[in-house]
Amino acid sequence: MLEGMNTNQAHRDYGLIIGLLAGTALGAGLMLWLAPRSGSELRERVSRTARALAETAAERQQQLSTKVSGVVDDLTRKGQDVRDEVADAVARGAHEVERVAVAARSDRASSAVKSAR
Repeated sequence: MLEGMNTNQAHRDYGLIIGLLAGTALGAGLMLWLAPRSGSELRERVSRTARALAETAAERQQQLSTKVSGVVDDLTRKGQDVRDEVADAVARGAHEVERVAVAARSDRASSAVKSAR
């Protein structure tokens, strides 16, 4: 029974040591990462980050501009197609009205000639 307790105690001690070592390593890493930097180093880091953000923004703007241009071109083409279809329908309607008017005039003229006889 004492042997089982010693094994459990050893595991707990081992876990404590591992935890202390991991915490120490993590703390040292955070200290290095968060340590104050010189002014020139900080300005350089900020400049690099700003350039990277500007490049990303320019790329995204270009992608968006390309997409918008494509959509505008498609809508323009569809609008022109609709305009052409409407113009054709109006022209066909005008020709039909003219044909009916000429036929009606012709029928009236024929009726007038028949009446005159």
